Amino acid sequence: SRGRAAAGCDLCADGAAAGRCLTCGLRLCRFCCRAHRRQKKTASHAVTELENTKDCSQAGKPLLCPSHPTEELQLFCEQCDQPVCRDCVLGRHRQHPCDFAANVIHRHGDALRELLQSSQQHLDTLEDVLSQVDEMGGAVRSRAEAVAAEICLFAGGYVKAIEEHRDRLLKQLEDLKVQKENLLHLQKAQLQQLLLDMRTGVEFTEHLLMSGSDVEILVSKGVVSSRLTQLNSIAYSTHPSVDDRIHFSPHERAGQCCGYEVFGAIINKVVDPTRCTLHGEDLHSARQNQLSGFTLLCRDTVGERLARGGEAVRVTITHKDKRDCAVKPTVCDNGDGTYCISYSPEEPGLYAVCVCVKGQHVQGSPFTVMVKPKFREHQGVFHCCTFCSSGGQKAARCACGGTMPGGYQGCGHGHKGHPGCHHWSCCGQVKESSECLCGPPSDASQRSLLRTVAL
Repeated sequence: SRGRAAAGCDLCADGAAAGRCLTCGLRLCRFCCRAHRRQKKTASHAVTELENTKDCSQAGKPLLCPSHPTEELQLFCEQCDQPVCRDCVLGRHRQHPCDFAANVIHRHGDALRELLQSSQQHLDTLEDVLSQVDEMGGAVRSRAEAVAAEICLFAGGYVKAIEEHRDRLLKQLEDLKVQKENLLHLQKAQLQQLLLDMRTGVEFTEHLLMSGSDVEILVSKGVVSSRLTQLNSIAYSTHPSVDDRIHFSPHERAGQCCGYEVFGAIINKVVDPTRCTLHGEDLHSARQNQLSGFTLLCRDTVGERLARGGEAVRVTITHKDKRDCAVKPTVCDNGDGTYCISYSPEEPGLYAVCVCVKGQHVQGSPFTVMVKPKFREHQGVFHCCTFCSSGGQKAARCACGGTMPGGYQGCGHGHKGHPGCHHWSCCGQVKESSECLCGPPSDASQRSLLRTVAL
């Protein structure tokens, strides 16, 4: 019975038989047993394992038909894809193609072997993929550890840079405090000495006037007067020489520290709107529908230029005759204490401009800006004379006012009214890149200049 149990598989002929299909009567290895249960057509078959049967010798016994218990399953129905007995062939499988199981087992076994080979290839592929997944998991862990080390190194350097920047700021603050204190100490010593000299002179003079005789007063008058005059002429400040304006700006760029960009700066200069100035060629004039602007330069309380930005600058530009007409300016902070204000007026006329810093007007604010009408292009030609540009036409005119004898209504070289150089026929200007001084040409003047313009 052990020899029968260890027989080969009827389907693949590779593995040892580990079970038997009670419906088909086939001996199956473990792989074919699992495949037999998964196949749609044989999923309902009863498969039993040989080692679990009560008698292994029963593995070689013929299988009986479930529908006809007295008949052995010896045939196979191709149409139904299942083993049948002789009564089944004579019954409901009468018209179905049937053959003996021994005749079809090789064909079905070959199909299973091909399917098995394809499955084994998938097994190899899956094992390779699983191996790659495991390797990638290890690579991810290794890379994460390396990046974590980089982060720690970066953070450690950043913390060190911030600590050094903190110490540097504290050192600057200490130096600034000592500087201000020294100036205050010096001012205090000077004031104390002046106060002592002044008190001594006052007390001496009071004592002289109260207790001295007339002769003594007259004798000491010159020296005392000279001393008091000298003391009174000494200039001294009525306010402390320094102030307590020390601020910390956490958002101020402070350059590089240990290779890292750091922020935060100590500021002891405060903007003074009354000392801020306005600059620019177009400060008081502009052109309609053209971009114009000027520059605001911020200074501190002692008139020194600020080297940082961030101030609250507000600019309003309003038409003086049309209250509902205003221009929205653009304020650009250059970050160096200067601010560029640009605007493009849509209406000509006189505008009032207000520039405020921290709610206070700067020097020269408010001021007026005259917006000129948009640039007028020349309607004529830039020529040497009407005679040449018109081809000798007598009716051609020129705005320069020049005329020629012989009935010519335009200008000519060396004749009356000719400016002596090239000029515009429409307005008489001698500068080629200029604005036309005359308005839109009338019909009459247009007709008179038509030939000159066209030529």
